[in-house]
Amino acid sequence: MAEITAALVKELREKTGAGMMDCKRALAETAGDLEGAVDWLRKKGLSAAAKKAGRVAAEGLVGVATRGTLGAVLEVNAETDFVARNETFQHFVRTATELALTTGDDLERLRSAAFPGTGRNVGDELTHMIATIGENMALRRVRRLEVKNGAVLGYVHNALAPGLGKIGVLVALESTGDGEKLAALGKQLAMHVAAARPDYLDTASVDQAALERERDVLREQSRASGKPEAIIEKMVEGRLRKFYEEVVLLEQTYVVDGESRISKVIEASAKELGTPVKVTGFARFALGEGIAKEQGDFAAEVAAAVKPR
Repeated sequence: MAEITAALVKELREKTGAGMMDCKRALAETAGDLEGAVDWLRKKGLSAAAKKAGRVAAEGLVGVATRGTLGAVLEVNAETDFVARNETFQHFVRTATELALTTGDDLERLRSAAFPGTGRNVGDELTHMIATIGENMALRRVRRLEVKNGAVLGYVHNALAPGLGKIGVLVALESTGDGEKLAALGKQLAMHVAAARPDYLDTASVDQAALERERDVLREQSRASGKPEAIIEKMVEGRLRKFYEEVVLLEQTYVVDGESRISKVIEASAKELGTPVKVTGFARFALGEGIAKEQGDFAAEVAAAVKPR
């Protein structure tokens, strides 16, 4: 019997695309014979995952989990919206999101975490699910927020199931105020973030390169007025305030009442609670944003499927 080394397991993984635990099991079942292990995985349907890895996965689910001062949001992609309604897939996303409360922002750490009740880690469980369901899937991104005092609140827009949907939001509130009132504020702010799509928490956190690009554009637009440079600079700074109102959470107009600035909403809440309230962070994941989706010809696909071979 050949020694089942880490290098042998790695080689089998690269050859088949199967999960690490499945590769170790296959080598154990075949006394360390690499080709025999490949056949074992093929018979079990586990090597099929490698063939699916190149296909675009832009559907799936965003999961949100909170636990007091902790919150996590996770995007898991699949190829079709149909899979998002699969209970096995939903269980995977929900469980992996809850695990992210402990593993944090590191996707690799999440992949290596033990998946409850399976004897596999999260990454291997995903590979197993790819082979079982028959679609390419991927852990795309994860974010965890934490506060020392206060709460991290979550919101899922148009939830498909509890904690699962296509837009997931977290808002972190640092405060020693009443927990129930803080939770109500956080939920409202999370709904605002879902609708208003801010990019930054405050003006200090705005990316300087993005700010300079915006300044350059506004400067050129203002020069068309023919006014002196000193006036143009004042015009640019005035228009930058509009830019901040679009991309900075604390400068945005509150969607709930349509008139208050978010920073003023926080101030009013602090007065009501009798203690300071600070938004220390937020996260907003919209399913598939930034992924180039394949535009298929459905009629051609059907024709290809029924064409005699």
